[in-house]
Amino acid sequence: MDWKNLNQNFYQEEHHKPEVIKEWILVWSEAIKKAPKIEGVPTGVKWLDELFFTVEIDENGKIVKKPLWWIPRYSVFNITWAPDTWKSLMAEQFAIAQAARWEKVAFITVESPAVFVVSWLKQRAAAMWYRFEELEDNIILIDAASHSKLREIPDLLATLAYAIKTYKISYTVIDSITWLYENKEMMARAIVRRLFNFMKKWYQTAWFISQKRSGHEELSAEAAWGFAVGHIVDWTMVLAKEVIMTSYQARLYKKQIWDIVRLFRIDWCRMSGHDTKIHYLYITDTWLVEIGEPIGK
Repeated sequence: MDWKNLNQNFYQEEHHKPEVIKEWILVWSEAIKKAPKIEGVPTGVKWLDELFFTVEIDENGKIVKKPLWWIPRYSVFNITWAPDTWKSLMAEQFAIAQAARWEKVAFITVESPAVFVVSWLKQRAAAMWYRFEELEDNIILIDAASHSKLREIPDLLATLAYAIKTYKISYTVIDSITWLYENKEMMARAIVRRLFNFMKKWYQTAWFISQKRSGHEELSAEAAWGFAVGHIVDWTMVLAKEVIMTSYQARLYKKQIWDIVRLFRIDWCRMSGHDTKIHYLYITDTWLVEIGEPIGK
């Protein structure tokens, strides 16, 4: 541990003269003028969009839940689970769904080189009944897997800001953010916070993919490398895979011993209301991910 820098930072904080930042004190009427309208964005993942709602007061003065139908625009959210999962498939479906609406998407590849990712995106587009040739210019790939400088946060954010301004990008996918703090987990919170603040500044609707720590229970938000992600982003989708090994599990999930059950839940969302049940997670024969019915239904 660098005690010299720690002591220097502590000294600077202790001797820093407090400053009143008046321009960032906002009364309600001022803040609401700048607040974006809560509206939905389709994900391309079947039955996921139906799990969100807003709360309003109707003309009779009653509180009602109004379906949002899609995910909240401008939200930054995290998909987490262990490796060998469908996280990337869900992110690819999201990117294709936006490109099909003629929206621009930045797809930041941190694990696999972009030339491989674009091949998978083409297959995903075909499964979703889209011709990739008609969509390809709406997806802008940033290859952080092949270029180490792009795995440094200042260079990555400068490059992404350039891409956003050049191509008018409104959506960003990072697959995965975990490798942006590989071997420097102590900095994970600070890195995720910088990414989150950047997405908010540029009004991005963003998907972060992260890996779980194997030591955590699979269906917990803490699985995403401890608390590095969950408490910073706007919402978290937690996925899990269970191998049926006991009679209790077989009865619970109505499966046979050695079957595999995949599960999904929305851990929380600060942008809107959401379904709180644990759902089954399915995949079609063309490898499209779908949200299933709640457990116990």
